[in-house]
Amino acid sequence: MSVRTGSTARLTLLMCAAEVLGMTSLAAYPSFLTELSALWSLSGAEAGFIGGAFFFGYMVAVPFLSGATDRVDARLVFVLSNLLMALGMIGFAFAAHGLWSAAFFQALSGAGLAGCYMPGLRVLADRVPHDAGTRHIAFYTSSFGIGTSAALLLAGVLGRHLGWHIAVALMAIGPLLAAALVWLNVTHVAPPAAHEARWLPRFGPVLAHPRVRSLVSGYAVHCWELFGLRSWLVAFIAFGWTLSASTPRLAPTEAAALVMLLGQPASILGNEAASRFGRQRWIVWMMIASGLMCWVAGAAAGGPWWLLLILLSLYNVTVMADSASLTAGLVHAAPVAQRGAAMALYSLGGFGAGFVAPLVFGAALDLGGGATVPRAWMFGFGTLGAGCLLWAMLGRRAA
Repeated sequence: MSVRTGSTARLTLLMCAAEVLGMTSLAAYPSFLTELSALWSLSGAEAGFIGGAFFFGYMVAVPFLSGATDRVDARLVFVLSNLLMALGMIGFAFAAHGLWSAAFFQALSGAGLAGCYMPGLRVLADRVPHDAGTRHIAFYTSSFGIGTSAALLLAGVLGRHLGWHIAVALMAIGPLLAAALVWLNVTHVAPPAAHEARWLPRFGPVLAHPRVRSLVSGYAVHCWELFGLRSWLVAFIAFGWTLSASTPRLAPTEAAALVMLLGQPASILGNEAASRFGRQRWIVWMMIASGLMCWVAGAAAGGPWWLLLILLSLYNVTVMADSASLTAGLVHAAPVAQRGAAMALYSLGGFGAGFVAPLVFGAALDLGGGATVPRAWMFGFGTLGAGCLLWAMLGRRAA
C-alpha cells in the first residue's frame, strides 16, 4: 500500500481528517442563511436557490473530476479541488453581494467539493485491499457529517465575534489544510487500467449493472433529503426558537451541529446492520422511516425547544442510517476499472438532487405562507422524504 502511514487504519484516519477539514464549505452559507436573506431581501425560493447553487456546481464538475480518477491518481484531484473550494469561499466572503454573485461563488465551492468527497474515497479504495470489508468506507462516509457539524460550530463562533464576511474567509483555511495534509502524507498510486480510461467517463457500461443503477437512484433520493435538510436546518431551528415558550440554551448553529453530530453513529452502525440483515432490506426500511419522520420533524416548531431538538435528531438518524450502506454497496458493486465512472454517476445523481431539494423546500415555504408560518415548514419538510418513500416502495421487490 503506497502510503507513508503504512496501514489501512492510519490511512483511513488521515483521509477522514482531511474530509472533516474540507467540509467547511458546506456550512458557509447555511449558517448565515437567515441573516443574508434579510440583508439581500431574498424570498424563500431565492434563498433556496443560493443553497442549491452549491450542489449545482458539484453536479456540473463531478463527471469530470470524479471520472478523472480512472486516469490519474485521485490524490492529485483531491488536492487541486480543495484549492478550488477555498477560492470559492474567499470569493463568497468578499465579493458576494446578492442573489447571482452569491450563487456563483457557492457553485464554485461546490465544484471544488466535487473533486474532494468521492475522489477522497477513491484515494482510500485504491490503497485498501478489496477484501478488507467496508468499515473504512463507513468511517469515511460518516466523517462528512462530522465535518459539517464542526463547520457549523465554527461558523457560529466566528460569526458572533467577527461577522459573516470574516467568518467565511477564515473557514476557507480548512480546505487548504486538507490539501496540504493529503499532499504531504499520501504517495502516488496509479489507477488500474488508466491507459484505457477517458477524461470524461462513459456512463453506459456503468448503467448496464442493475445493482449500480439501484444504488445510484437510492443515493439521489437520500441526498435530496440530506442536503435539503442541511440547507434549511439552521433557519428552521432559529424559527423554532422564536416560538419556544422557554429560552433555548443553544444558538441555532450550535443546535444544528448537535443534531448533525448525533446522526453520525447511525451511518457507521447502519452499515454494520446492513451487513447482518441484508443491505437492500436495511436501506428500504430506513428510507420508509425517514420518509415518515420528516413530517414529524417539520411539525415540531412551536413545541419546547428540547423536544424540537429530539425530533430533529431522530429524523437525522433515520436519514443517515442508510448513508454508508449505499456508498459501500456502490464501491463493491462497481467494476474496479469503472470505479471512477461509477462514483461520478453516483455523485451526479446525489448532488444533482441536492441542487433541486433546497429550492423545492423554499418554494414550499413560500406556497405555505412564508417562513413565519409553522404549517409552511411542515410542508417544506414533507418535500424531503417523498423520494425516499417512492424508492422504498419500488425497492421492496428486491429486498
